[in-house]
Amino acid sequence: MNTAPSSSPSGSCRSCGTEPHDTVFSRQWLVAVSGGWLFMGLLLRWLGLGSPLGTTLFSALATVSGGLLVVPAAFAALKQLRLDMNVLMTVAVTGAWLVNEGGEAAVVVFLFALSELLESWSAGRARRAIAALMQLTPETAQVRGADGVFVEVNARDVGLGAAISVRSGARIPMDGKIISGSSSVNQAPITGESVPVDKQPGDTVFAGTINGEGSLLVEVTKAASDSTLARIIKLVEEAEEQKAPTQRFVDRFASIYTPVVFVVALLVALLPPLLMAGAWSEWTYRALVLLVIACPCALVIATPVSIVSGLTALARRGVLIKGGAYLEAVGKLRVLAVDKTGTITQGRPQVTGVTAFGPLDENEVLRLAAAIDQHSTHPLAQAVVAEARQRGILLDQASLYISLTGRGATAIIENRPYFIGNHKLVQELVVCSAEVDSHLAEIESRGESLAILGHAPHASGGGEVLGIISIGDTLRPEAAHALTLLHEAGIAKVVMLSGDNQRTVDAIARVAGIDEAYGDLMPEQKIEHIRRLMAEHHHVGMIGDGVNDAPALALASVGIAMGAIGSDTAIETADMALMKDDLTRVAEAITLGRRTLHIIQFNVGFALVIKAVFLILAFTGHASLWLAILADTGATLLVIFNALRLLGPSPFLKPATGSKP
Repeated sequence: MNTAPSSSPSGSCRSCGTEPHDTVFSRQWLVAVSGGWLFMGLLLRWLGLGSPLGTTLFSALATVSGGLLVVPAAFAALKQLRLDMNVLMTVAVTGAWLVNEGGEAAVVVFLFALSELLESWSAGRARRAIAALMQLTPETAQVRGADGVFVEVNARDVGLGAAISVRSGARIPMDGKIISGSSSVNQAPITGESVPVDKQPGDTVFAGTINGEGSLLVEVTKAASDSTLARIIKLVEEAEEQKAPTQRFVDRFASIYTPVVFVVALLVALLPPLLMAGAWSEWTYRALVLLVIACPCALVIATPVSIVSGLTALARRGVLIKGGAYLEAVGKLRVLAVDKTGTITQGRPQVTGVTAFGPLDENEVLRLAAAIDQHSTHPLAQAVVAEARQRGILLDQASLYISLTGRGATAIIENRPYFIGNHKLVQELVVCSAEVDSHLAEIESRGESLAILGHAPHASGGGEVLGIISIGDTLRPEAAHALTLLHEAGIAKVVMLSGDNQRTVDAIARVAGIDEAYGDLMPEQKIEHIRRLMAEHHHVGMIGDGVNDAPALALASVGIAMGAIGSDTAIETADMALMKDDLTRVAEAITLGRRTLHIIQFNVGFALVIKAVFLILAFTGHASLWLAILADTGATLLVIFNALRLLGPSPFLKPATGSKP
């Protein structure tokens, strides 16, 4: 455990749960042996049995056993011209023997080695929780051969396009698409949601999830190393390597604090005897106590174990956060900006009505509108195309298609210019009328979106509106409850930013319980709103689809993508990705982020207070070596177990502001 900044995620010279098994075992064995010798020596002293030489021998054996874990690390640090905790402990133990305090030296070595072992175990426990996900994926798959016979093959050797069989109750070995069969699949390892999801031919399944009662034939779409579960594990491991701001501060503090205290201890040992005729043994002993107290074990471990535990707890529940910095940022969020389509609504708009003007009937309006919209991937455009196809309407070919960002599109059909777009586009083209405005107001008041079809103004004539298509998108069933949870989690304001018209946005906001709603926004206007919110509240999150809202997501303190289970892009680009389309998971993440922050603040504060108290006791001569190391070890253990509480049962059922660690 180094006091200087380290590449180790925990800031420790001991690796955190990633060591070979034999290394971990040998460390446990040496700590146990050291404790055994120490116990024998203390027992003989307390019972008054044996000679002083015997108790000294047991203390020496305990020191050597525990020292094998400390002294080599101290020499390694000195070779790099660093003063770390191992150096401090080695000097303190050596000094204790020089002033005839071998028993206390043995206590110091044993307790320090024990605290290092427990620290390694704690960080390893947090990592093992996420590493356990790797064991969820079967190592082999039943692959259909050219002769139709299924053969067991190592999953790493299965190629894309291969057909694999998944029996009922078995885990799915690879990501793929169902060819035949139907079943319910438990996707908890991916989404954190234990309620099984019904799957039919054509649906996607994921490695590590559990097949239900049916038997499935699945076409492999991703290699074993590139499965969604493998990518989640990789991203969480990378996130754990990134230090949070608090951890970087603690590392910088410790890198200065430890050498300073080392120099102070040296002065304490030298100046009083030289300048004030103090006893060398007394002031050397006080300096040694100071060295033990100088070890910032609890301080250095306070942040990384908390961060790793928080990231792991969220990953178990289907929430990916890209590192400690973002986990801390999530815990500080005060305002949340949300897109409407696909976030507050389900993102599956459907045509609810068609109003024709002039000579055209409803089907003619849909035919022309769909001819233009088939060139677009916008959800509203796709809803128009889907409705036309559902009615069996044959679509015309549109040429010279031009997308008008945030307004609609134009194209040429049958040598005539047409437009399809929103209220803003109609106003720009100056083709609105009182009758059209009346219809638009009625549709928008219901919280529905609209697409207006018309002739575009051209050289030989003016434009006109030919029809209005109303499009509804159902509010997410959990939206209102999720917004309540967000407020309970400490979010002061939820703001909706949408490109849809203002009246529709207002209607959706009223039903969902959103605090502020802004419509008719172009992408650059969303960025302006995010900048304004950042200036007012500093910590602002943005929920979007990870692609269309990319600029706003990048500008916000935390960019959040929903429904990332089927989107590699969202997993890679967002700061926080929800594997399940569930707004309540955002409240869960914010609650855990705040809880992690509170635990880190408590841990760091507690460690600093303990150090301050024992520094005073050391200067006044009221602290002994064994008491100093006992306090340091106790503080380290309390910090560790406090952080590991984050891995316990979910605290999200009743999130509350200001929750205490």
